[in-house]
Amino acid sequence: MSTTTVSQLDKVKDGPWSGGKSPWNLEYGKIMMWFFLVSDAFTFSAFLIYYGAQKFANATWIDPDKVFQSIPGIAETGQPLVFVGIMTFILIMSSVTMVLAVDAGHRNDRNAVIKWMLWTILGGLMFVGCQAIEWTHLHHEGFWFGRNPATGLEGETAIVEALKPYFTGEISYTAALQFSNLFFTITGFHGFHVSIGILLNIIILCMTLNNTFERRGTYLMVEKVGLYWHFVDLVWVFVFTFFYLI
Repeated sequence: MSTTTVSQLDKVKDGPWSGGKSPWNLEYGKIMMWFFLVSDAFTFSAFLIYYGAQKFANATWIDPDKVFQSIPGIAETGQPLVFVGIMTFILIMSSVTMVLAVDAGHRNDRNAVIKWMLWTILGGLMFVGCQAIEWTHLHHEGFWFGRNPATGLEGETAIVEALKPYFTGEISYTAALQFSNLFFTITGFHGFHVSIGILLNIIILCMTLNNTFERRGTYLMVEKVGLYWHFVDLVWVFVFTFFYLI
């Protein structure tokens, strides 16, 4: 009776590192989401690095405390960074509700997932709404793509007077224009990501209401979308730091 000899190499192929079972136990879709978020992080990093380079390459720059010192509809001046602070708090709280939604999904608690997803969507809508209000207010003051409050004015005196409220030191038309372009580009790009996140959250909510995840037996899709939402919140922390604090 013959016996089969198994080589050491064949024994290795039967081990847990052979490719049949992932040592990290990660689902394919979650890995792909991480790849996307890393690539997107490079895009935001490029924007913010360019903003920082422009800011420190110029002899003077706009003072954010003077640009963002209003609460639209309540106070025109004297409240630096209060409104954007409220926006930031809303977005961070929406990240907390997303964590609770993911946790409810791990427990297969359909009703809790619905409740916390609704709060997350509401937080996202409030943030985008506040950003739209801020954009409208700045546009009313003369800031926009390719424009600042001194655009179209003739004479150095008129330009200095128009930009004086936004600078603490030397006044620069070029710096004000660069600030305006970069602010609306970067915050707009982030706002676009938030809007996409809201749409994804609404789709996930509809799938939950339709018992899609109950039939699948897993709420893993909630966790995947949660990764995207947390990424959007994290990016805002850096945008907030670069534009409003530094």
